[in-house]
Amino acid sequence: MNTSVAIQILPMLEDDQKVVAVVDKAIEYIQSTGVSYDVGAFETTIEGDYDQLMEIVKNITKIAAEAGAPQVMTYVKIDYKSKGKVLGIHEKTDKYQH
Repeated sequence: MNTSVAIQILPMLEDDQKVVAVVDKAIEYIQSTGVSYDVGAFETTIEGDYDQLMEIVKNITKIAAEAGAPQVMTYVKIDYKSKGKVLGIHEKTDKYQH
């Protein structure tokens, strides 16, 4: 695992329930890819191979649009290590889980 990516999509919809439905579709897409992921309140973190994660990043906005958002803002943070592995989700957060 040489990459960790945080993805936040913001469907530009006025109805909160529609926003949640679009985000749910985006998360379902991430789940379908088989990558390790963690859903947070504001973003979802995925980890794995760089090329596979970049394919997810490439597709996620279109998935949200197809789910009903006429406009989507997408924010992405990438932690990439060319040699070795990046710190994983659990290494970063387990001590804070309750």
